[in-house]
Amino acid sequence: MLEVQTAPAVPRLYFWALQVGFSDLGRDLGAAHTGLQWHPAAPAGAVNWGGYGPGGELLDGSTTGLPEADGPNTRHYAWAPARPYRLRVFSPAPGTWRSEVTDLVTGLPSTVRDLYVAATGLVGPVVWSEVFADCDDPPVRARWSGAVVVTQDGTEHPVLAARPTYQERAQGGCDNTQSFVEGDGFVQASGLQAQRPPVPPSLVLDLRAR
Repeated sequence: MLEVQTAPAVPRLYFWALQVGFSDLGRDLGAAHTGLQWHPAAPAGAVNWGGYGPGGELLDGSTTGLPEADGPNTRHYAWAPARPYRLRVFSPAPGTWRSEVTDLVTGLPSTVRDLYVAATGLVGPVVWSEVFADCDDPPVRARWSGAVVVTQDGTEHPVLAARPTYQERAQGGCDNTQSFVEGDGFVQASGLQAQRPPVPPSLVLDLRAR
């Protein structure tokens, strides 16, 4: 579940994404990302589902009932801050991988679009925030919770721990962002007033320790 607790205050792109890799019997078939966007081209909100093959090529996909906002991957989708949404990636048919977003207040699911990848499974799930705002722009918070991985036999495995990583300032990132545990979820925060403390290489955010 994704909840943007504090919405951006500037007209810059923010992207809160769930990324998955595509695999077939250990063969890398690329990766894709889906999630909510604060997008200058979509004032009411946007949602994205797109990715790249192992050679860097754009993955082929469908259109949906959601209007195009910025290229085929980004669709208009009205969402609200402080409101929970569930992101789901699954295969409705062989060779097809679908992203679906559900407003958990209304219970209404929306298909973002389908990507056509001859994969038999997903690997390497990760969630991230991509922020094109200035480091000193007002604070923004996004909270992830209730993450579940479903194996091919249908067994559900709740995600109870995560390892945070950051893009350092020398690589174009900001040093006043931070990820941390809050209740039964993980928060990604940007625009903090204080610089992030040094991150130990072995740091793991563990819900079970709370």
